[in-house]
Amino acid sequence: MQSLKSASLIRRSLRISPFKSSYRSLTSLSTNALSNDSDDIVLVEGKACSRTAILNRPPVLNALNTAVGARLQKLYKSWEDNPDIGFVMLKGSGRAFCAGGDIVSLYHLINEGNIEACKDFCRTVYGFIYQLGTYLKPHVALLNGITMGGGGGVSIPGTFRVATNKTVFATPETLIGFHPDAGASFYLSHLPGYLGEYLALTGGKLNGVEMIGCGLATHYSLSARLPLLEEQLGKLVTDDPSVIETSLGTYSDVVYPDSTSVLHRIETLDKCFSHDTVEEIIDSLESEAAKSHDDWCASTLKKLKYASPLSLKVSLRSIREGRYQTFDQCLVREYRMSLQGMSKQISNDFCEGVRARMVDKDLAPKFQISVSKPQWNPPILEQVSTDMVDQYFSPLSECEPDLELPTKQREAFT
Repeated sequence: MQSLKSASLIRRSLRISPFKSSYRSLTSLSTNALSNDSDDIVLVEGKACSRTAILNRPPVLNALNTAVGARLQKLYKSWEDNPDIGFVMLKGSGRAFCAGGDIVSLYHLINEGNIEACKDFCRTVYGFIYQLGTYLKPHVALLNGITMGGGGGVSIPGTFRVATNKTVFATPETLIGFHPDAGASFYLSHLPGYLGEYLALTGGKLNGVEMIGCGLATHYSLSARLPLLEEQLGKLVTDDPSVIETSLGTYSDVVYPDSTSVLHRIETLDKCFSHDTVEEIIDSLESEAAKSHDDWCASTLKKLKYASPLSLKVSLRSIREGRYQTFDQCLVREYRMSLQGMSKQISNDFCEGVRARMVDKDLAPKFQISVSKPQWNPPILEQVSTDMVDQYFSPLSECEPDLELPTKQREAFT
């Protein structure tokens, strides 16, 4: 087989492709502990020259917890060190690839005052995401179903992402009072135009065809053809990304977004989401809606007005900073932001958003007056101060350590 060094160089040359246009949720239902350590949560399939990790928590849409992250780290390290394994695959059980972080378990831990367990979750999952983003062997993620929040984080940094007709992608964190994390500020900020800002702020969904169109996915295949694709990949004896890409292409389809796709509104989207502030973005959308009477503008405004005002401002700044940072720098910053969001030092929006949408499922935060316009803390954009946003990007305390990543051993990419 080709040497790992050569494979790594080819892999890095392919790294740019995810962010070139061809024209990485937080919606877990779990009440299980984040530290569930059963090996059954990630199953393994072995082939002649490859290994497949299978996220196996279908009742909670394969949500990530600390144990899942730790098992993935262990498996991927052993496979990377094994010269008989040429490439690695990742898929999910049931109707989801991965719906993101196990936010219900995080919610309970926060309310119990166990912030240390929350830190351990972030360190472990972010650590695996960095491991994947710097992996020395080709990686194939099969995104056959729900792929939200952290589900993007454990797939998009890899070499290949196969979307299907069942794929639903989103980063819906602002709708629960959080921010797109798990590397999202890196990969969203590298999408064409200002699509990343749109996805980060609104939580808008993309289907598999749209993921191909904007570069989030590298291949598209009908779900029914995936068994044939997996069978073909299982026969390969290679660590050469180009050989794997050829096999993926054999079962891939050429597809184009339909007329209703947001990708056909990229000119309007760029015009509105290129502004410096959330307030200016909303003003621009309102102006466009008044002139064009476009339903897309109206629905986008509705999403923005439902989201947490603090999360909107924090997420916009995160995407803008991510555009000029390396992958590891984004993860380190997102770690700070996530701890701030969970600590309640600035706002209780994260816990309130999870309670409303996932725990009590009333779709309206506590003491809600109108279901159509939830009240957050702060309740309106004008009350979100610059100091509040700045604090979100700072360590929890002067003695709080940042996320440590093995950047000297594993080269990050830009």
